[in-house]
Amino acid sequence: MSTGLERGQQPPVEVSEDDLAALIGDRALARDDHLNAPGFVIRPDDVQSVLTDLQDEAGFDHLANLTAQEYADRYESIYHLRKYADPTQEVSIVVPTTTDNPVSQTAEPVFRTADWHEREAFDLVGIDYEGHPDPRRILLPETWQGHPLSRGYDQEKPQLVTLSEHANPVQPDHHDDESDTMFLNIGPHHPATHGVLHIETVLDGETVVDVDPDIGYLHRCEEQMCQNGTYRHQIMPYPDRWDYVSAGLLNEWAYARTAEDLADIEVPDYAQVIRTMGAELCRIASHMLALATFALDVYGDFTAIFQYGMRDREVVQDILEDLTGQRLMFNYFRLGGVAWDLPEPREEFFEKTRDFLDGLPAKVDEYNDLLTGNEIFQIRCHDTGILEPEVAKQYGCTGPVARGSGIDYDLRRDDPYGYYENLEWDVVTEDGCDNYSRVLVRMQEVEESAKIIEQCVDLLEDWPEDERTVQSNVPRTLKPDADTEIYRAVEAAKGELGIYMRSDGTDKPGRFKIRSPCFHNLSALPEMSEGEYIPDLIASLGSLDIVLGEVDR
Repeated sequence: MSTGLERGQQPPVEVSEDDLAALIGDRALARDDHLNAPGFVIRPDDVQSVLTDLQDEAGFDHLANLTAQEYADRYESIYHLRKYADPTQEVSIVVPTTTDNPVSQTAEPVFRTADWHEREAFDLVGIDYEGHPDPRRILLPETWQGHPLSRGYDQEKPQLVTLSEHANPVQPDHHDDESDTMFLNIGPHHPATHGVLHIETVLDGETVVDVDPDIGYLHRCEEQMCQNGTYRHQIMPYPDRWDYVSAGLLNEWAYARTAEDLADIEVPDYAQVIRTMGAELCRIASHMLALATFALDVYGDFTAIFQYGMRDREVVQDILEDLTGQRLMFNYFRLGGVAWDLPEPREEFFEKTRDFLDGLPAKVDEYNDLLTGNEIFQIRCHDTGILEPEVAKQYGCTGPVARGSGIDYDLRRDDPYGYYENLEWDVVTEDGCDNYSRVLVRMQEVEESAKIIEQCVDLLEDWPEDERTVQSNVPRTLKPDADTEIYRAVEAAKGELGIYMRSDGTDKPGRFKIRSPCFHNLSALPEMSEGEYIPDLIASLGSLDIVLGEVDR
């Protein structure tokens, strides 16, 4: 397996808890350690100064997540900070506010990704962020009354909206009366938006001067549903439905890793190998779909590239169906392992998987001939959708979007889990920072995933029959100690998929927060599109490979 140091990078500087305590100083009111990270409680008016020092002095340049929640006696915002150079170095900054005045200083001037996160925290929980540049709701309509994740929210109370607020928020396309400015809607019902996404676009002539992604059309209360489910049995079916088109096992692993660390559950090596193989099959399926739909967006070729991509994806889906019994909503992982062993006869399953892997190099060459070497495709993608590395970090971008900007960040290597650290494979990066680079990263990652799958198949073939333990002994009812908190993440097909959980002593989470890579990556779209043209905007959006079910959750 490759390491960051092989590419000439300097090793990250280790920052101890004592160093962090000294850096924060008397701005720390108390300690609130989480399972994976030291935690510091600070005042609501010290947010920017503390985060700035942690970013500039300690190297915490990745705001991975923001969790907001309400207790009986306070509101609370938790900023989960990591390092792109070493995500195992983490710190949690906890910001409590009073229940009668839930106001906290915005973190947006320090981390741009806090813009969308704080809007969501206001929308669902009810915390105001003083100094926020755009303090609007983000998932619910502006006319919504109340905050659904607050303690006093009445789910049975009907929403009352005055007549003037019944106006359609999606205003018709129109020109400004006194200039060449045009206000244009893209979506929410358009194939190029990859789901129900509405993009409010401002044009100066033919040049894009402003883009405002309007999300929330597919908000399904996934976090609240998980909070109402038991750890052991009822939560696992939900993750398949976040990124519902391709990444089911990857989503399941995000929950499994978090819950297993929370409850101190071990996973047998044999089950880890099966998990790793299944996850990489899902990654290939995801990237095939991304390639097919992106080609349709920018190249308009349905008969060849789109159908070729779907053809190869279907082969992967057949293998996953043999393994899990399902084609999309797998529900195959279990806390402590997987639901069952490989299908019988095992030899047929291995043969089918190897046949796919053997034919994959020729298919990748075919894609390069049809797509990446095509002049029209290159013109549409080269030097469009530019996302510089430091800008990508500001928005918390991860996955192929970040690696296409030269950011060498992959949790499979940098924060190892499963069986990845025992296998040989490489992290793929490209330095072009454009739409073309993001396509190249995904295509090369398909080949790296194939390497991982092949090694897993070799291991599984030779695994002694009496040691094939698919699941550890897990208690029927899990009740982690009250007020135990954790944030854990995996490298999903689209980037860092993380989950924060807080236990309240019962068999259900007290708080369940999903960190969606698509949410972060989509928030960077305005930076990528300003100064370009509408066709470039469509290409940039397609290159992000978003799924609105995961953006909205």
